[in-house]
Amino acid sequence: MYSTVLVRYGEISLKGKNRSDFEQRLLTNIDTALAGLPPRKIRKTFGRVFIELKDDLEEVKERLRRVFGVVSFSPVVEAPLDIAAIRERALYVLENTPGYTFKVETKRSNKGFPYKSPEINHLVGGYLLARTGQKVDVHNPDRVVHLEIRNDGAYIYSQIIPGPGGLPVGITGRGVLLLSGGLDSPVAGWLGLKRGLELTGLHFHSFPFTSERSKEKVIELGRILARYASGFRLVVAHFTEVQKAIRQNCPEEFYVTVMRRMMFRIAEKVAHREGALALLTGESLGQVASQTLESIAVINRVVELPVLRPVISWDKTEIMELARQIGTYEISIQPYEDCCTLFVPRHPATKPRLEKVEKAEEKLDVEGLVQECLENLETIEID
Repeated sequence: MYSTVLVRYGEISLKGKNRSDFEQRLLTNIDTALAGLPPRKIRKTFGRVFIELKDDLEEVKERLRRVFGVVSFSPVVEAPLDIAAIRERALYVLENTPGYTFKVETKRSNKGFPYKSPEINHLVGGYLLARTGQKVDVHNPDRVVHLEIRNDGAYIYSQIIPGPGGLPVGITGRGVLLLSGGLDSPVAGWLGLKRGLELTGLHFHSFPFTSERSKEKVIELGRILARYASGFRLVVAHFTEVQKAIRQNCPEEFYVTVMRRMMFRIAEKVAHREGALALLTGESLGQVASQTLESIAVINRVVELPVLRPVISWDKTEIMELARQIGTYEISIQPYEDCCTLFVPRHPATKPRLEKVEKAEEKLDVEGLVQECLENLETIEID
């Protein structure tokens, strides 16, 4: 009897004159997330989206759990605006929901309906009590039978399934995510998606110092992110010559600082090509030598685009916990090192000074190395 899924979208409803843009993007993203399933009606009324079901409730539920902007959703039974019909459909919902006690809660946005919310609770609750003999518990019930009385009908449900929340992907622009194979950057990317960004991933690959398997590992991480964004573009920058030049020409203590500055220079160029307005990294303050405030300040000096660091204040435990939740943890811990982990000097500078780092770069053909890297980019579209 469940014919529809009711979707709630929370934060979007607080938007002002541009609210319709957010709502339309959410509708588009839901439609894209359901691609490959039978065609169906998806419609919006004030504060709600309704998705027609085609005997595919479980698959629709699974896909909606990954659509940012969805705060929660419920499979609903629809009824005409008739109290007898509403009671019968409410009985169906109650009998198909496990538990021993219940209560009825009504929201009545249709002020023309002849009964007010407390009256509806009483009429429907009394009917359910008489038909089932189950107990009413208004304080701590096993089940709540929810009724929404709207202008176009009544919607009845008991299950409220959490969505990922946030904003619809694509509504806040595009960013370039510096994506390694570690734990932090995929989590940072997921958080960027949650705030409505479309992402292009940028991975620095240093074959033969890093293996093809390490690149495959990043592609697998891209597949996880693609599930939340209905697609993900991964750009692979072949970084071997840059790292070799740094090792040959720069003081060892600045290897990481100079390498990160080269990465940022390349990332900004890629961002311009992609129409992106920001860079994203998985940096966490104080975690490694390149993530002290002094290092971050020196590295940032080579780009003009804003650099977003969604996990800057998170510790490793928090990052690992979210990585497990979103499905990237088991991939990230695979033992295939990326170019950063292979390039750590014995005593890296944790408080580099800008003038010394710029001096260290003087022997590098910075522009030539960046250009060579840009000419050999590899683009992988991940569904």
